Parts: sequence; C-alpha cells; structure tokens
Amino acid sequence: MQLTGDRFTAETAKLGNDLSTLPNYPAEIRAPAGTLPGVSSFQIHFADTDILTPGDQPEVLIAMNPAALKANLGDLKSGGTIVVNTDEFTKRNLTKVGYAANPLEDGSLEDYQVHPVALATLTIGALAEFEVSKKDAERSKNMFALGLVSWMYSRPIEATEEFLRGKFKAKPLIAEANIAALKAGWNYGDTTEAFAVRFEIPPAKLTAGTYRNITGNTALAWGITAAGVASGLPVFLGAYPITPASDILHELSKHKRFGVTTVQAEDEIAAVGAALGASWGGALGVTTSSGPGIALKSETISLAVSLELPLLVVDVQRAGPSTGLPTKTEQADLVMAMFGRHGEAPIAVLAPQSPSDCFDIMLEAARIALTYRTPVMVLSDGYIANGAEPWNLPETADLPDLSVDFATEPNGVDKAGEPVFLPYLRDPETLARPWAVPGTPGLQHRIGGIEKADKTGDISYDPENHDHMVRTRAAKIAGVTVPDLEVDDPGDADVLVLGWGSTWGPIGASVRGLREKGVPIARAHLRHLNPMPKNTAEVLARYKRVVVPEMNLGQLALLLRGNFPGTDVVGYNKVRGLPFTSNELQDALEEVIKNG
Repeated sequence: MQLTGDRFTAETAKLGNDLSTLPNYPAEIRAPAGTLPGVSSFQIHFADTDILTPGDQPEVLIAMNPAALKANLGDLKSGGTIVVNTDEFTKRNLTKVGYAANPLEDGSLEDYQVHPVALATLTIGALAEFEVSKKDAERSKNMFALGLVSWMYSRPIEATEEFLRGKFKAKPLIAEANIAALKAGWNYGDTTEAFAVRFEIPPAKLTAGTYRNITGNTALAWGITAAGVASGLPVFLGAYPITPASDILHELSKHKRFGVTTVQAEDEIAAVGAALGASWGGALGVTTSSGPGIALKSETISLAVSLELPLLVVDVQRAGPSTGLPTKTEQADLVMAMFGRHGEAPIAVLAPQSPSDCFDIMLEAARIALTYRTPVMVLSDGYIANGAEPWNLPETADLPDLSVDFATEPNGVDKAGEPVFLPYLRDPETLARPWAVPGTPGLQHRIGGIEKADKTGDISYDPENHDHMVRTRAAKIAGVTVPDLEVDDPGDADVLVLGWGSTWGPIGASVRGLREKGVPIARAHLRHLNPMPKNTAEVLARYKRVVVPEMNLGQLALLLRGNFPGTDVVGYNKVRGLPFTSNELQDALEEVIKNG
C-alpha cells in the first residue's frame, strides 16, 4: 500500500497539483495479514488549491480486505466512494476482524457508493499469458488498484511503468506482469460503466519554479548535504537504524560525491560518539535517531556542550514512552530536547513545520551550530518524516554562506610572553570559542568532559570558574540570533493559536476555516524553540488567550507558562499517534473563542 500510494503521489506531483500525504503502517516487519493491527494505509489529499493537511475525511476508500474496510470506514466522508476487493471477503477473513455478517450484503454500507471489484480475480485473468505463478499474479493486484484509481482521477501511468521496469530490472517478467496489471486496472475503469464520475484536477497555482515531490526525511538529508556544501566542510553522519529516522541514513549514503560519509554504528551511543569525534576533527558531525535513541545519546550531547563543538542532532519523534508506537507520530520529546541532559547543558532546539521545510531547517541548524559552536537539536516527527508535499527547488546560488574560519594562529600569550593558543577565548559577539583542527601547528590544547578553565582550557575545579563557564554557555545559547515570530492576524483577533512542528498544517487549515465563517483568530508558529524569538513575549501580550495545540500533554504550554508568566495559555492536547484533523481543531478553537 505504501508503494501504491507513493506512485499515485508521484504522478499527482508531476501534474502540478498541491498535495499532502499521510502514510500509516504497522510497526511489525510482517504484520499479520487481514487483521486490524496489520492494516497499512496511505492517504492523500490533492487539489488545484493550496493544501495544508492530508484531509480530514477521504472521499474515496480502496479497501483491499475486510480489515482495511473496518479500520478506515469511520474516516470516510458520508456518501463517499468505496472500491472493495470482493475476493478477500471470505467468511474466514470476515470473522478474523469481527464481522458477524458480510457488510457488502447486510445494508450497513448504504450511505456510501460501493463498487465491488474482484481485484485478485481480474488481476490473475489479466496476467494469464505471463509465465508467473498464481501467487505472484495475485500480488500485482495493488497495481490493478493503482491503475483503476489513476483512471478515476485522470493520472498518467507511464512514469509508473518506467518505475516498475527499474525496480524489477533483475526480474523483467515480474516488471512486465505488474505493468500489465496496472494497465488492466486503467482499462477496467475506462470500459466498465460502474463509475458515473471521472475527475480532472488542473494544476495548482503555485509560485513559479521547478518542483519535485519530497518527504520530510529526504528533505532533511538534502538539507544536511547542502549544509556541507555551503560550509565547505565534509559531512559525517553517525547513525543507528531506528523507525522513523532510518531513511535519513539511507538517503545520505547516496551522496558521497558531495563529501558525505555515513557510518551505521553498532549502537546509538557509538553513533553520536563518532559524529562528535568528526566535529572535533573539523567536519560537520551529524547524528539522527528517534526518542529512544536520543535518550541514549544524551551523555555525549552533554559532552558536546562542554567541548563547545558544532553537532547536528535530529530527533524524528515517535509515540512513546519506551518502544511505544514506533510507526506513529507524536511531539512528546520537546522537554527532553530542552532539558534531557545532566547538568546545566542548554542547546539550541528547532522544529520544521512541514516536509519541505525540513531542508531549510537543517541549513538553519547548521548556521547556529557552526556560528556558536554548539549542539543543535532538530525535532521532526513521524508525520513530517513520511509525509510528502511539492517542494520548490532552491537555486544553489541562494544557499547561505556557512563557511567556517578555523583557528590557524595563536591567539594569546603565556606568562612568559610567548604565543599560545587559548581554546576558550571567546568571540565577544557570539561567545563562541575558536575551532582548531587537531594537528594544526602551535594550537595544541586540551579536550575532554571535565570542566575547563576560562580561556586556557586547562582542567579546573575552581568553583568560581565553574559558575562562570556554566553561565557563559547558557548566555551563548540565549544570545543566538533567530528571526522574529511572525503573526498572521486579521486585525481584530483576541485569540492567538500558537503551534510548533507538524501542527502547522492543521492549525493553518482550521484558522482558514474559522475566518471563512467570519470568526477573527490569529496564528503564529515557532520554528525556533530554544532560544525563542526575541519578540515572543510582546506577541503573546497582545492576546487575551493563547491556544497551543500539541501532540503531547502540554509541553510547549508548560514552557510558555514558565517563561512568560501571566500569559493565559490554553492547551489542546491529544496523543493518538495521529496528526490533528482540521475539523476537530476548528471546533476546539471555536469553543475557546465562545468561552473567552
């Protein structure tokens, strides 16, 4: 289903529609087929207008078996279309998911337009001339379904044909069988009279440019690669595979020609240790993981704070605690990102708002890490990581200049008046210490986790020095320059909706809906969470109430109440492993305004 959805998405992007996707799949490698926990789904919302979410209620459901029907029917719009694979509606499969009677026969689907299609039978018939087994032929039924839906929505299939030939290059017979199934599905839609309507969706009116479809994880990987090019530094990724962050490692491993080195370490601790060692050696060190892995990396991230070296840490958040729901989304690592290290160890924290924004957020994270010599944590999540949208490719000439001035000469004198390198002599503007590549003549200096003396970097147990260094490191992070918080206000709003991360789309859609009903409401979104924009207090003070929707139990709300006392913060919180729908959020916001 994920492959089928990806192909439909790719063709939709090529036609110039705006889109947003929601892949949703089980955690098990081979989830039990035909069971409710084993359902894998892919939802796409596309149009000739601006799209912010994958849609609240799909209008078409392709149900490959009874489990898929039962798991997703509640989301389907009343009066929507159901294309159902009747071959799978056997007594055994119905019983497996708790159907006492066949829903295709008991009248329970009378509120929908149901199209029964024997997908497996039709696919096997279409492949009769191919020398493939019945089992292999039946496996192609997802391509039959893709061809049918492509016909319904006037999507071309030629690029998918080429994709299949490339994917099954070593098995050309399988490739041609899948292509035949794809064409059979298209032809079935074209010749049957069962479908009264066929849709044509013109391209969206997007900003001029060259677009491609991109997922959040791919955009993160490309942003990391671009940061290496823009800084002139080699990129080193130390990572250990973990859902849903593994695709960043997979993608970065393809870009050796841009000076990217990837290492799949034996565990999470080794991965971040290698990345920090690469930064010590003069590279752009990067490590990627999800919540459980970030917990294991915390000691080494604290070491990076003490060493004051640049380090990019990506946390693709998933539902926890512990293993939790590893393939589902959540925003519950914010407090860990802010405080989840021993000692006073502040770092910069950023969060992308959409899949395409992941590219820009990595360039911004690299700017902060390299300028201020600090670890920077980027909080993506499963929704952003696996979701896709059109991305306007930037011009390489527009990439920021992230070049680094390494220390090459002594910067002080010792007691005898001889030139010496002071590794903790700070830039008066950024409070960053100089970055010296090991082996640079005359710049030998100590490195390690024990507290360093101001300027010299010698080991120091002096209480006053420790207090000074702790406060200086905190001041460095507090002084990071970030853009002001932008507010979208119709001019007469008393309520502000403030979000972070992947709530950007649902908030935007719900605010748009309320304004269409004449309800005044303002919105703003935090991409920089530590430090927050300098004008955050002034923005919050303009409004009677600030509503903060989060896929956690109120972590940003907690930070706002602590940092900006007196602000009336109202949290709207759910931890269902799924993103907010715009309708539920719109109802919640309307209730806050009524009771305001």
